[in-house]
Amino acid sequence: MAGRAQPSGPAGSGGGAPGLLPLLLLLLSAAAIIPRGDGQNLVTEDVTVVEGDVATISCRVKNSDDSVIQLLNPNRQTIYFRDFRPLKDSRFQLVNFSNSELRVSLTNVSISDEGRYFCQLYTDPPQEIYTTITVLVPPRNLVIDIQKETAVEGEEIELNCTAMASRPATTIRWFKGNKELTGKSEVEQWSDMYTVTSQLLLKVGREDDGVPVICLVDHPAVKDLQTQRYLEVMYKPQVRVSQNYPLQGLTREGEPLELTCTAFGKPQPTDMRWLRVDDEMPQHVVVSGSNLLISNLNKTDNGTYRCEASNAVGKSHADYMLFVYDPPTTIPPPTTTTTTTTTIPTTITDSRAGEEGAIRSVDHAVVGGVVAVVVFAMLCLLIILGRYFARHKGTYFTHEAKGADDAADADTAIINAEGGQNNSEEKKEYFI
Repeated sequence: MAGRAQPSGPAGSGGGAPGLLPLLLLLLSAAAIIPRGDGQNLVTEDVTVVEGDVATISCRVKNSDDSVIQLLNPNRQTIYFRDFRPLKDSRFQLVNFSNSELRVSLTNVSISDEGRYFCQLYTDPPQEIYTTITVLVPPRNLVIDIQKETAVEGEEIELNCTAMASRPATTIRWFKGNKELTGKSEVEQWSDMYTVTSQLLLKVGREDDGVPVICLVDHPAVKDLQTQRYLEVMYKPQVRVSQNYPLQGLTREGEPLELTCTAFGKPQPTDMRWLRVDDEMPQHVVVSGSNLLISNLNKTDNGTYRCEASNAVGKSHADYMLFVYDPPTTIPPPTTTTTTTTTIPTTITDSRAGEEGAIRSVDHAVVGGVVAVVVFAMLCLLIILGRYFARHKGTYFTHEAKGADDAADADTAIINAEGGQNNSEEKKEYFI
C-alpha cells in the first residue's frame, strides 16, 4: 500500500544519468529556491498489474504551489524529474505533467519491476510517499494426467492437474460434468514462482463413460482457464429379455412363443446364447441369434429360459419364466355389451402375467350366478310356506267357531259353541 509522506533529503539521480552537468545545475537551482510545504501533501495508489501489461504510476499534489515533483524507482534512481527523464529505460513514458500531478506509464511489466516507487516533493521540509507495484503471473501451463486411459467399471483411478509457474499460487478446482469434486493440492515454490499439483481419486461406473473431468484454475491474473479429459469406462453387458408374441402375455398350450434378447456393454457383447435353467432345451425350440421361438407350446415347456451375453469385462444374463396354460374354453356370450380396455405390457418376464385377471373375472361371474339362484329359491320357498300356513289357520277357525255365528252376545256364543260340541258328540254316538 502507499506509504505515508515523510521528510527526506533531495534525491540524487542515482545511476540513471551520472555526470550530466545540466541536471546538476537544475537540481542546485531547485534546492536554492525550495518553497515551504505548509498545507501540501502527496497522494498515490498501489498498482497491481499482470506480467506483460502496462502499469501507471501517479504522484499527485494537493494544494500545489509549483513545488518540484520527481519519481524514483526501487533502487532510488530518478525516473522523472518534473517532465525530464534521466533514466534511460524507454519503457517509462510520461503520461501527464502539471503543477499538481506527475503520471508515468511502464510498459511490458516483468517481475523484476516489482517493488516500491517513490514520489518526492521538493518543499521545506521535503515530502516523500511510496507506491507498491505488484506483478501477477498466470500459470504457464495447465495439464491433466490420468492414471489409466481406459478404466473398468468399479475401479478407482487417479487424476493429477498441474498449474506451473504462477504468482501467486493458484487454486485448483475439480468438476465431473456439472458436479464439483474435492481434490488434494500440493504447492512447490521455485524462486518467486509457484507450481501447484492437485490430485483427484475417482471411482468410476458405467454412467461415467464419456463424461468430462474438468480442472479449473482460480487466479487473479486469469479467468476461465481450464482443461478437461473425457473418461472412458468399460463395463459388462446389460441384458434384457422381451416377449414379442403373444402380445397380451398369455402363453397357452398349442400357441407359439417368441422371445428377443438385447444386450448393451462396452465393448459391445460378442457372445450371446440361450439356455434352459436346470433342464435341457426342448428339441422343438428354435434359437436364431438373439431370438428364441417355440412354434407349438405344451406343458413340458414350462421352466426358466436364460439369455447370457459376455464381453471382455464380464458376463451377464436375464431370465424368462414360462408357464403354459390350458387352451381357452368357449364361454357363452354375455347378454349385455361390455367395453374392456386392455393394457399391453412392454416387458414381460413371466408368462402368467394377465391370466390371473381373466380367471378372477370368470370366477366373479360364476359366484354371482350361484348367489342369484339361491336367492330365487329362498323367495319361492317363503311364498309356498306362507300360503300353506294361511290355509290351515282358516280351517281351524271355522271348526272352533261352529254354532256361535248366530249368537246375540258373547256369553251366548260361548254356550252355543260348547253345546255344539256336545251335540256333535251326541250325534256322533247316536249315528254309530
